[in-house]
Amino acid sequence: MKAGSGGGFRAIQYTWKKGREAGGLWKLYKAMRTRNACKTCALGMGGQKGGMVNETGSFPEVCKKSLQAMVADMQPAIEPTFWQQNSIADLQQRTPRELEHLGRLVHPVRYRKGATHFETVTWREAYDNIVEKLHQTDPQRSFWYFSGRSSNEAGFLLQLMARIYGTNNINNCSFYCHQASGVGLQSAVGTGTATVVLEDLEKADCVFVIGGNPASNHPRLMTNLMHLRRRGGKVIVINPVRETGMLKFRVPSDPVSLLIGSNIASHYVQPHIGGDLALLWGIAKAVCKLGAMDEAYLDQYCNDVDVWRHAVDAITWEEIETKSGVSRSEIETIAEVYAESKRCVFSWTMGITHHAHGVKNVQAVANLALCRGMVGKPGSGLMPIRGHSNVQGIGSVGVTPKLKNQIFEALQSKHQVQLPTTIGKDTLECIEAASRYELSVGFCLGGNLYGSNPDSKFASEALSRLDMSVMLSTAMNTGHVNGLAAETYILPVLARDEEPEPTTQESMFNYVRLSDGGPRRLPGPRSEIEVIAEFGNRLIPNAKGIDWDAMRKTSTIRQWIADVIPGYDQISDIDKTGNEFQIGNRTFHEPKFATADGRAKMHTHAIPELKGREDRELRLMTVRSEGQFNTVVYEEEDLYRNQDRRDVILMHPDDLIRLGLEHDNRVQVISDTGSLQNILARGYDSIRPGNALMYFPEANVLVPRHTDPASKTPAFKGVVVRVISDQNASV
Repeated sequence: MKAGSGGGFRAIQYTWKKGREAGGLWKLYKAMRTRNACKTCALGMGGQKGGMVNETGSFPEVCKKSLQAMVADMQPAIEPTFWQQNSIADLQQRTPRELEHLGRLVHPVRYRKGATHFETVTWREAYDNIVEKLHQTDPQRSFWYFSGRSSNEAGFLLQLMARIYGTNNINNCSFYCHQASGVGLQSAVGTGTATVVLEDLEKADCVFVIGGNPASNHPRLMTNLMHLRRRGGKVIVINPVRETGMLKFRVPSDPVSLLIGSNIASHYVQPHIGGDLALLWGIAKAVCKLGAMDEAYLDQYCNDVDVWRHAVDAITWEEIETKSGVSRSEIETIAEVYAESKRCVFSWTMGITHHAHGVKNVQAVANLALCRGMVGKPGSGLMPIRGHSNVQGIGSVGVTPKLKNQIFEALQSKHQVQLPTTIGKDTLECIEAASRYELSVGFCLGGNLYGSNPDSKFASEALSRLDMSVMLSTAMNTGHVNGLAAETYILPVLARDEEPEPTTQESMFNYVRLSDGGPRRLPGPRSEIEVIAEFGNRLIPNAKGIDWDAMRKTSTIRQWIADVIPGYDQISDIDKTGNEFQIGNRTFHEPKFATADGRAKMHTHAIPELKGREDRELRLMTVRSEGQFNTVVYEEEDLYRNQDRRDVILMHPDDLIRLGLEHDNRVQVISDTGSLQNILARGYDSIRPGNALMYFPEANVLVPRHTDPASKTPAFKGVVVRVISDQNASV
């Protein structure tokens, strides 16, 4: 049956299904209620208020994503005989979902060049060989990659170890998602994170949701949007695809919403993929025409207003309509809604950041908020919707190629550590350098570096040129079986709610949460903190200023964080007080900007041409399914898009006709970077003609290594592809 809304009884039914997989619904409920921050998105569920509780204390707050992650961590172990019975070639044929569902990693495993199978090794053997290789390697020939799944403590300790070892090639997964948000916001308002807190959503009368599908990827946000609509507020959705859950959503915890559904979008605008920048400038032009700008605010708090205003006047409606794909009348309607708003929040996800002009997109969003004084007052502001639950915290605690000067100086002055001053490489730079044989060792704290890369064929070849790769993981993914280095280690670690000591995470609202940890479910995996401290003790035992044995205690690490990380001073005794806190100088309800002169900055842009206008071309964006979190695929089906498989390209029925295709024809999809064969072409009337969807990460082979020059974020959206009939392809 075709899904007509998001959430609802299907979500409840799915909860029962996951309960059975976990060994019983009560067992799953108890796991979800532990005092640990949610393992999935960064909205901020869990912590000392208990699981299924958000930052304002609301209960029950739960979604399919959090259930999926929890049940995955409750899987049985992968037995040692598995590695003998399944070759690497066999594992490379498994889908992302099949790899995820193999079970929990409990033994260190190793691959050596020429072998056909992984082999289990002891922890001692793994430590000895990895440390020996690092001792033999110039630190500048190593790189260190971090996912957003780990704790602040693990992230801080590993980046510190890597720098003392001698390299700044330290980066995190945000370079492939929201780095453009951080750069764009920093340049506009002086902070790289959200300017709002969760409570602001309950005060707003208008919310823009741009380039995202939170109904699938951040479902708990839908409760806030439901409340806003009930208050008479407006939700303006900007997306090339009419997503089912953004039209209507049934919030399972709300009886009325569950039974009859809640309308979410009051207005839905569908630009072409890549047309957001032109659309945002069009809204600004229409707002100016309405005389709705806050002139006093602009004069008092913003720089470069006259230059921006001149650019708004100069851009023509013909250019706006041509480059956005949206009519002037529709843009003016949206501008009228915004002009009537008294408190507006602008939110966005990777539909804005995954472009070669991602930073410009974010700056244009900030322009639109600033021109009406919607930054620096309650119920208003800028809100990048972060993906992983601690991706923001990982960046806060120093996981970046260049440390902030304040952190660098504090580490050296307060703790006398010696830090390198070389220029570090961002994530894609590390892959490019590995391809040129300029790097020898890669060390990954969680995540799936291979699976998150554009041009996956290139990424696999680059990673395979390393002498050694080390990955700390809870379960298998495609990055463990593709791009294997000459010697590859997978080390099993504990999940967040299994850690023996408390850890912390930071939500997208700059709120630091405390996770208690809990009992281990299986013998074998070790704490990330324990593993990192052991590596530090073996690799650099006499490091100045470091007591590695003391660093095995998360409380010691938190004291260091409090000493050197701006805004984190309250973390030192959070395990004793239980007082979770808002990081200072990031979110603000007065127009006091953390810029050099205390004023925000307006930006002007040249609007890029829309690509993909030739006869057989489409503009493609890679997307995540409803049964997926980042690169982890929990279910093959995409419920809200009514898809039962992932090897598809979704396009408007008019494009099927234009390309001489019928629904479910086999096709070859070709970009300038790569191609995919035996793909099902499917008509999907929810997308704008001229555009198409395919699933990430499987379609990454088509995505070029072209990045936004300001943020180094790859352009996973707006890939020009050609679609050719492949009727002889096998089923």
